[in-house]
Amino acid sequence: MHAVSPSTTIPGMLRDAVRDHGARPAVVDGDVRLRYRDLAGLVERAARAYLGIGVRSGDRVAIWMPNRYEFVVAMLGAQSVGAVVVPMNTRYRGHEAAAILARSRARALVTANGFLDLDLVGMLRAAAAEEPAEPGGTGPVPGLPHLRTVIDVPAGRAPDGALPWDDFLAAGNGVPPETAREAADRVKPDDLCDILYTSGTTGRAKGVMSAHRQTVDVARIWAAGANLSPDDRYAVVNPFFHGFGYKAGVITALTAGASIHPVPVFDGDRLLELIERERITVMPGTPTLFLSLLANPRLAEHDLSSLRFATAGAATVPETLFTRMREELGFDQVAQAYGLTECMMVTQSRPNEDPRHVAETTGPPVDGVELRLVGRDGAEAAPGEDGEILVRGRNTMLGYFEDEEATRAAVDPDGWLRTGDVGRLDEHGCLKITDRLKDMFTVGGFNVYPAEVENVLAAHPDVAEAAVVARPDARLGSVAVAHVVARPGAAPDPGELVAHCRARLAGFKAPREIVLTASLPRNAAGKILKTVLRERAAAVRTDGG
Repeated sequence: MHAVSPSTTIPGMLRDAVRDHGARPAVVDGDVRLRYRDLAGLVERAARAYLGIGVRSGDRVAIWMPNRYEFVVAMLGAQSVGAVVVPMNTRYRGHEAAAILARSRARALVTANGFLDLDLVGMLRAAAAEEPAEPGGTGPVPGLPHLRTVIDVPAGRAPDGALPWDDFLAAGNGVPPETAREAADRVKPDDLCDILYTSGTTGRAKGVMSAHRQTVDVARIWAAGANLSPDDRYAVVNPFFHGFGYKAGVITALTAGASIHPVPVFDGDRLLELIERERITVMPGTPTLFLSLLANPRLAEHDLSSLRFATAGAATVPETLFTRMREELGFDQVAQAYGLTECMMVTQSRPNEDPRHVAETTGPPVDGVELRLVGRDGAEAAPGEDGEILVRGRNTMLGYFEDEEATRAAVDPDGWLRTGDVGRLDEHGCLKITDRLKDMFTVGGFNVYPAEVENVLAAHPDVAEAAVVARPDARLGSVAVAHVVARPGAAPDPGELVAHCRARLAGFKAPREIVLTASLPRNAAGKILKTVLRERAAAVRTDGG
């Protein structure tokens, strides 16, 4: 036991980890195996390098690359000099990346050009060149004058004008280690730590700001809920650029002294091999991840007995999935959690919770978070009734970066954040996510929450996944259309699926059409793109379908 209180900054958290777990593995990435003291040494080199290229406290450093050990080093190094990390989605193309870099005015960009054979920097330059020139001189990407340095981690195609990773680290040779340590000591808990841009599936992405104390606190809450320990080996499949992979992944593992095993691209066979080879114990993910593993024809060939804990987080989780994860994948404990970029941890299943209850709810509010459910009239929703989820607490975002109007629209003067999600509380005070407020639609004046219909469909033995959206209807205003992915080897009959729903739901909720599809459109965070499905449904209606 240590009498010293745990640190509430990223550099302080890393110092704690080295003190307590220095010789233990921190990051295992293929042939690269870094102990905690090795990781801290590399982070200090990166911090010196940032100082060497002119990055200072408060500057933004964007990171645009897949899950790999250099991402961890680049991120922690930036945060150790007080810089603000801006993780960027690896599925961004040039225009999206240019917009985030321009709006955040990032001073440095760390990328892995050639990832998935993509010329990321080339796409970025082409897109930035199309925009009107900004004042402020030139840099490695014309059109982005604030961006002074592009750092390239080897991934196959080195771009002209970029600083190779090894040369970047060498740029800090002239900066004394004491200078980097002093910079880390100056970082305060309330300093801005990161800006995470929301997925933007419903419009322009907004930059969610969090302080160091919030990022570290979220990680500690998540680690406690998972009973994470230094003996755990954590396969981080969720992207590092997303809060699930960054805060509930990398930072969480570091706070607990566990080892991080980055997974850059999902490949079912390779992931099964990784679990067996490295004796992975913890592996959260989206429902799609686990459904894909369950459908893998080589599943039975692998020893997965090391698996201990998983969180399958999403607005809609097939209720049969948790049983299959325990019985077929071998997890000892499967939990649910609910959060959003603006408040990473809202609710979490309690340890040793009844599995049947876990399947139904995302758990009670975590420490430091208050929860309210309100109807459209603003009145409190009674237990068991649907209402929009409002949250307030120490880990609610600081606001949207340089967007006071959007911040005021999201957070009221009393500090309550409107999530846009709909849910209900059970008699135990645990939250069940009903749906996104924007996804709810009416059929003949009656409310339909797609998640309810999706769960009924997912319970059918021939169905792996389902996504329900509205289609315009002249008589009823709208009707439900279900996009269904079959289980391997199954051939669902659309009429039978509709009958299955009608036997379990009010008639107005049952789909009027079943669309069988091989896969559902998703963003990089694994969320189903309902906007794409709605557009398809509307197009069919427009075409007279």
